[in-house]
Amino acid sequence: MRPPAIRNPFTAKPLPEQPDIEAAALRSDRFRLEREGDWRRLELIVRRLERGAMGRLSDDDIAELPVLYRQAASSLAVARETSLDSATLKFLEDLVERAWYQVYGPRSGLFRWLARFFRGGWSRAVRAIWLDIVLAFAAMAAGVAAGWMLVARNVDWYFTLVPGGMAGGRVPGASRAQLAETLGIADGAGGLSAFAAYLFYNNATVCILAFALGFAFGVPTLLLLIYNMAMLGAMAWLFNSVGLLPEFMAWLSVHGTTEFGAILLAGAAGVHVGRNMAFPGEASILAATANAGRRAALVMLGCVFMLIVAAVLEAFPRQLAGFEARAIIGAFMLVVWVSLFVLVGRSAKSQAGEAR
Repeated sequence: MRPPAIRNPFTAKPLPEQPDIEAAALRSDRFRLEREGDWRRLELIVRRLERGAMGRLSDDDIAELPVLYRQAASSLAVARETSLDSATLKFLEDLVERAWYQVYGPRSGLFRWLARFFRGGWSRAVRAIWLDIVLAFAAMAAGVAAGWMLVARNVDWYFTLVPGGMAGGRVPGASRAQLAETLGIADGAGGLSAFAAYLFYNNATVCILAFALGFAFGVPTLLLLIYNMAMLGAMAWLFNSVGLLPEFMAWLSVHGTTEFGAILLAGAAGVHVGRNMAFPGEASILAATANAGRRAALVMLGCVFMLIVAAVLEAFPRQLAGFEARAIIGAFMLVVWVSLFVLVGRSAKSQAGEAR
C-alpha cells in the first residue's frame, strides 16, 4: 500500500516526492555489473604493466588496452554525471588515471631516456639540422675573418671587438713575453673550480641567446655568431703579430673545440627554428615551428652537456697543461665530437629503439 503524501503544514499542499533511493542504488548496481568485467580486465593489464611484466600480456590484451581505457573513461564520465555511488566513482577515477599513464605516458624512465639520447637521439637531431649547421659555421668563419681584417687595418678596432674584461692583458702594444705569460701554466688548481663555474655561465649565456634569437627568422642569431667570433679573429691577429699564433691556438683548442662546437650547435638550432618559421613548406607555420622546436630542443640539451665539459677543460687542463698536452687534448675532443655526431645512431637497431 502506497504511503500517504506528506503535506506542507503552511499550505496544506502535498510536498514533492523524495527521490527513490532504492531505484538509484539499483541503477548503480546494474551499471557496475554490466561493465565490471571490462574494468577488472583493464585493471589486471594495468597492474602487470606497472610491475614491468609486459611479457605476461597476450597480443589481445595489448591491442585492447586503448579500447578498454576509453570505455573506462566513458564510464567515469557517466558515473560523474549520474552521481553513482562514491565507491564506484573512486575506483573508476583511480583506474582511468593509472591506465592513462600506460596508454599515453612516457614509455621509459629518465635514465633510460638519457641512455637513448646519448646513444643516437642527440646525434640524429644534430644530423637533421645539417644545413643550419653549415649556415652557422659560415657565419662564425666570416666573423673570424672580419675580426682579423678589421684589426689588421686599424688596431683601434681591437678595443671595440674585445671587451676589457676578456682581454686580460692581451692588448695591442704588449710585448711577446707579456702575451706569452697570459698563456702560461698556472701554479695550482686552487680557485679553478670557481673559474669553471663562471665560464660555464658565460658560455651558456651566449648559447641561450644564439638559440633564442633564432625566433626572429634566424637573422639575429647569425649576427651574434659573427660578432662573437670577431673577438676570436681579433685576438688571433694579436698573437700572430708577435709569432705566438700556434701557442694561442693550442691554448684555445683545449676547450675551444668543445665550447665553439656548443655555440655552433646552439646557433644552428636557432637558425633551424627561424628558417622553418620563414619557410614552413606545405605545413602550417605553427606545425613547422613545433617540429623544428622539438628537434632544436634535443640539440640544445646536448649543448648544455658540452658546455659543462668545456668549462671543466677550460678551468683545469688548459691552465695546468703544457703546449703539447693542450694541442693533443683539443684534437682529441674534436675527434670525439665529430665521431659522435657522424657515426653514432646510424644503425637500424638504434633507430628502432629510439622509435619505441
